[in-house]
Amino acid sequence: MSTEQFSVDGDVAIVTGSSSGIGRGIAERFAADGVDVVVCSREQENVDPVAEEINESDSPGEALAVECDVTDRDAVEALVEATVEEFGGLDVLVNNAGASFMADFDDISPNGWETIMDINVNGTYHCTHAAAEHLKDGGGSVINLASVAGQRGSPMMSPYGAAKAAVINLTTTLSYEWADDDVRVNCIAPGFVATPGVESQMGVSADNIDREEVARRIGTVEEIADLAQFLASPASSYIVGETVTAQGVPQISEEHEI
Repeated sequence: MSTEQFSVDGDVAIVTGSSSGIGRGIAERFAADGVDVVVCSREQENVDPVAEEINESDSPGEALAVECDVTDRDAVEALVEATVEEFGGLDVLVNNAGASFMADFDDISPNGWETIMDINVNGTYHCTHAAAEHLKDGGGSVINLASVAGQRGSPMMSPYGAAKAAVINLTTTLSYEWADDDVRVNCIAPGFVATPGVESQMGVSADNIDREEVARRIGTVEEIADLAQFLASPASSYIVGETVTAQGVPQISEEHEI
């Protein structure tokens, strides 16, 4: 059986918010498959080690670290320019940069609301809009990261849920507009994933996850990276404008639980 259609070897990708967690996992997976990847975050010192580790590994893909605040349009345009200058083009954009905090809606300040919207929604807009010309040059793929919180809401995280719902809707709309430009736009909506952030907040480590059971309530970074590679590869050529939910066993209403 051929698995060649799952390869993204030879592509160039930008992965935002890739200093740790899901973004870093996707960048490392891409590089391992031969993708030249640009890793970025708001602090250069946080993203430099990611690129260094990739470049010092056996991965055929190379990495470039760029400091970029996705809410700053000038910085985003500089990110795209640096990518094209270094690697000659852009094939895949992964909009992973995001932020959230937990608070009751009544306690969320205007600044808190606007900050979450700015990073998650405006950041996705800036990166996608700035990269449009290069993604359309020969065809490409945009992979947005949303959340199950954007599909069904999430108590104590109203701005995050609202922002991710906007990302999901943008995915659908843009996929239609860009289909004739040979750019596929899709979205991943992860459930609970064992990232460093989750571990620091909730004490749940990927090392404690039993992968022998199907009844999984928490995922790993690698499982989301698998999905991102699939959506970037020719194997997903018939998937356009979809939001793929990755949450393990779906939560069932109590009256159906036995």
